Amino acid sequence: MARIGIIGSAGRMGQALADAIAAAGEVHSGGVDKGDDVLALARSSDVLVDFSAPAALEGNLDAAMEGGIPIVVGTTGLEERHHWLCDNAAEQIAVLQTGNTSLGVTLLAHLVREAASRLGEDWDIEVVETHHRMKVDAPSGTALLLGEAAAKGRGIDLASHSDRGRDGITGARKAGNIGFAALRGGSVAGDHTVHFLADDERIALSHLAENRRIFAKGAIRAAQWLIGKPVGRYTMPEVLGL
Repeated sequence: MARIGIIGSAGRMGQALADAIAAAGEVHSGGVDKGDDVLALARSSDVLVDFSAPAALEGNLDAAMEGGIPIVVGTTGLEERHHWLCDNAAEQIAVLQTGNTSLGVTLLAHLVREAASRLGEDWDIEVVETHHRMKVDAPSGTALLLGEAAAKGRGIDLASHSDRGRDGITGARKAGNIGFAALRGGSVAGDHTVHFLADDERIALSHLAENRRIFAKGAIRAAQWLIGKPVGRYTMPEVLGL
């Protein structure tokens, strides 16, 4: 049985991860939160799963590297520097970082990329996401993941081809850009729809998360898959063999 350690164990996601570890028949080797000894957890685990905060990522990666074990990073709200830290850690250990650990979202991103690669620029792409009122970052990590999938399908750079926060007199929509809209309210675990809109027809590809258990289940499957992998940076599609 694999020993799986949880970083960010006190929250609702931490409890969902602990339940998913038990359901998978693996061993929950412990959990840590702000101020706790991550290195000690790394040394008693076969793999770490991090759902803490962007500010803690560097220390968590350092602990994983010192402990010589792989790590799954599901923390959202990461910036360019955090991705550089993941790249750097992946030179010494196996790192799987993703904006969403849901297996359904992973497949959705694959479908979005396929659709974007086959539909021309006369099809506009809009990513719409809804989350609970307590979520602090927007667009969500999943929305950005889906936007990146669409951009890769189109062969463009998302950073220079995205529209966010439209307000006022914005002018006509710029052809080829990918739009984002974020809704917040209630207790929604996470709904995402990628709209492909052309003259006279539309396609909508959606994923609706009813419970955070789906993220925990996917994260634990990713953790099981990551154990024993060579040094490098991995993605959720690889877990599904996509």
